[in-house]
Amino acid sequence: MLNETSKDTEDDKSEDTWESELEESVVKRRKPRGGGNILAGWRGVAIGLGLGVALTAGVGAIRSRPPSTPKASTTQPAPPSQTVTIAPAKTTNIARRLETTGTVAARELIPVLPQSTGLQVQRVLLEEGQLVEAGQVMAVLDNSVLQAQLDQAKADVESNRAVVQQRQAALGQARATLAEAQTNLQRYQQLAQAGAIARQELETRATAAATAREAVRLQQANISSAQADVRSSEARVQQLQTQLGQTIVRAPASGIVAEKIARIGDVANPSQKLFSIIRNGQIELQAKVPAIQLPQVEISAPVLVTSDTDNRVRLQGQVREIAPLVNEQSRQATVRIDLPPTSLLRPGMFARAAITTTTTTGVTVPAKAVLPQPDGSAVVFLLTGEDTVQAQKVEVGEVESGGNVEIQSGLKPGDRVVVAGAGYLKDGDRVRIANSN
Repeated sequence: MLNETSKDTEDDKSEDTWESELEESVVKRRKPRGGGNILAGWRGVAIGLGLGVALTAGVGAIRSRPPSTPKASTTQPAPPSQTVTIAPAKTTNIARRLETTGTVAARELIPVLPQSTGLQVQRVLLEEGQLVEAGQVMAVLDNSVLQAQLDQAKADVESNRAVVQQRQAALGQARATLAEAQTNLQRYQQLAQAGAIARQELETRATAAATAREAVRLQQANISSAQADVRSSEARVQQLQTQLGQTIVRAPASGIVAEKIARIGDVANPSQKLFSIIRNGQIELQAKVPAIQLPQVEISAPVLVTSDTDNRVRLQGQVREIAPLVNEQSRQATVRIDLPPTSLLRPGMFARAAITTTTTTGVTVPAKAVLPQPDGSAVVFLLTGEDTVQAQKVEVGEVESGGNVEIQSGLKPGDRVVVAGAGYLKDGDRVRIANSN
C-alpha cells in the first residue's frame, strides 16, 4: 500500500510537470516569429489551437482520476516543552504592615560654632560626608593679631616682674634705714632720761624713725601694686592663649559632617555655624501616620524602609518614638524610626516605611513563581500529575523579605508550583522537572 501511495504521488508530480511544460510550449507556439509570412503565422495559430484543445482534454482526463487514499497516522503525545524547577507552597508566619512615607533626618544634628569673633577663616579641613572624631580639627582661623597681642602681654609680665624686684630691693633698703633710726631713737631716749641731751635732739631722732617706718610702708604698697600688675599681665597672657586656642575649630562630638558652611576668607561670627555634625552618624526616618492608625503602631516595632529612587535601599529600622501631638491640619502624627548606619540615605531624602503591626500565619511561594497579568491579576503554574502544568489564578498578599510572597487565595499548603521557567509556559504544557523542593 505504501508503494502504491508513493507511486501515485510521483505520478501526480510528473503529470503536473508535464502539464506545465505543455502550457509553456503552447504559449511559445502562439508567438509569431519575426520575418515569417502571414499564412505561416495563421497556420501556426491553427496548429496551436489544435494542440490546446488536445492538451485541455488530456489534462481533464488526468485530473478526473480519483485521489489516492493516504495511510492513517497515529497521534503521539507532545514531548515536554520546558525544563523547570518546582517548589511547594508553604505555611509561614507573615508580618502585616502599615505603609507610610517620611523624611530622613539626623537623630541629633550638632552645630559647630566659632568661639572667636572677627577672625577670618584661614583653612577648612573637612568636607560634607566625611567622618569626624571628637576633638578633631575642622578649621583654622587667622591668629596673627592674637599672636602679636600675646607676645606683648608676655613682655608686660616680664616688665612688671622687674618692677616688683626693684621695689623689693627698695623695701629692703627702707627697712634697714628704719632699723637704724629705731636704734638711734632708743639710744637718744636713754640719754634724754639721763639729761645728757636736749629735748629737741630726742624729737629729731623720733621724727627720723617715723619717716623710716613710712618709707617701709610705702615700699610695701609699691610692691603690692607691682605684683598686682604682674598678675594682671599674666591673666592677659592666659586669656590670649585661650583665644589663640579657639582659633582652632574642633569637632564637639564624633559623627558625620552633614553641612560645611565655612569658606576660606569668611569672617567668623559666633552666631553663624561653620559645620553641622550628625552625632555618631545616627539618622532616623520621620514618618507620618494618620491619627486613626496610630493605635496599630507600637514602640520597638520592626520597620522595613525602602526608597522609590534607589532599589538598593532595603533597611531594617525600629520605631523609637511616637510624637504625643497630632497635626491639626493633616491629622497625622510623626513616628520616629531609628535607621542603621548607611551611605545610601541622607537627611532630607524621601523614603517609604512598612511598619509591622501584627504577625499571622499564611501560605507563601517564591516570588518568581507568581506571574503578573495585564489585567492586574496574577497566576502561577500548578504541577498536576507528574509532568503537566495548569495555570492557576491567585490573589497576592504581603511580600516577604526572604524572596517569598503571600498567596491569600488560589493555593493550599503543599501545592507544587513552577518557579524557574514559569514565564515560558502555557496552560496544559508538559514539563521536565529539574528539581523538586
